[in-house]
Amino acid sequence: MFESFFPKPKLFFSSAGIWAFLCILFWVYFGENVGRTIGFNLDPNAETVIGLGYFFTPEFLWFDLYFIFCSLVFSFFWFNYLPHVWQFWSVLGSCFLIFSTYVTVQVNVIINEWYGPFYNDIQTALGGNSEVTATTLYMHLLTFSIIAFSYIGLAVIKSFFISHYIFRWRNAMNDFYVDKWSKVRGVEGASQRIQEDTMQFASIMESVGVYIIRSAMTLIAFLPVLSALSVHVETIPIIGLIPYPLVTLALLWSVFGTVLLLVAGIKLPGLKFKNQRVEAAFRKELVYGEDNSNRAKPPELKELFNNVRRNYFRIYWHFAYFNVFRFMYGQADSVFAYVILIPTIAAGKITLGTMNQILRAFGQVANSFQFLVNAWTTIIELMSIYKRLQAFEALIYEKELPKIDQEFIKTQKED
Repeated sequence: MFESFFPKPKLFFSSAGIWAFLCILFWVYFGENVGRTIGFNLDPNAETVIGLGYFFTPEFLWFDLYFIFCSLVFSFFWFNYLPHVWQFWSVLGSCFLIFSTYVTVQVNVIINEWYGPFYNDIQTALGGNSEVTATTLYMHLLTFSIIAFSYIGLAVIKSFFISHYIFRWRNAMNDFYVDKWSKVRGVEGASQRIQEDTMQFASIMESVGVYIIRSAMTLIAFLPVLSALSVHVETIPIIGLIPYPLVTLALLWSVFGTVLLLVAGIKLPGLKFKNQRVEAAFRKELVYGEDNSNRAKPPELKELFNNVRRNYFRIYWHFAYFNVFRFMYGQADSVFAYVILIPTIAAGKITLGTMNQILRAFGQVANSFQFLVNAWTTIIELMSIYKRLQAFEALIYEKELPKIDQEFIKTQKED
């Protein structure tokens, strides 16, 4: 699954993590000084530019240059250390994917900054203060429109690139498994695993993989924002005063939801895997029946379909109570930030603009922490596909097959 597209996946991803950590450390401790040395006029106390000008500030341009440099160094190392047929897509493509995701997340940061002055002016205008005119509010909306339409362009380009990136990954898996067809053809549903499972794996990675990267980039971008906004919240209901209350509660609330749904849905991946197996067995018997009149008899088909029926009913039951917890948590999540802010709002300590900034930043950070909560049903599908493709990996590398595949092959030989 990974070796077909990435050079030495374990070493590649571990080296990427170490390199990223070192680059972040250098950026934190030396980035500002190095940037000034090479000519960037960096001002840590400068106000955030609200609009497209944000992307042309010295701080943003210096980060762009630094990211490109670090990406090229990492890519050059792998291109020379272990050349790979898909290296331009897997190495350079991954760097571009991370960077494009970072840029789109930064657009959300700018929009979050825009919320403050916009809603503050609305609050002032509603109070009958003539200082805020209709022209002022229209200019706010014009600024937002420019940011939003620019975001649409970035999002379309990123989506187009991701689609090609993921299909190249599927292409790599297909070439890899087809080349090893003589070793894997004896596995139940081998043709389905190469055609359908690789397609589904690529499709799910397109959503889940990008969501992981986006969540990480959102945390990097919004945690400092939420930390700065925490100064406006002096007390929390029941708990009282805690350090960095917004960041702390976003983390705790997300961990609670993640653990809750992990426990509630722990049986679902196995059931989904078994569902693919019973569906494949039913479909395979029907295919045999097309060419052999002695196969696909009604009693056999009825028994095979009953297996499908039983497994679906078990899935429905387990999804029923899983959805109870998922929907309850989702509804509670929609008002959780308001519960935190009620004492601060009641005391008149924040403006309407600041409140909206806090709510939006809290939602961004909480959703990033809630990765498993938001994507659990999709992850279940991915885990079941991963289990099926594990059988291919086992045969290719001459390892022991998973127990469920051993049972099928044994039954097939007896027949």
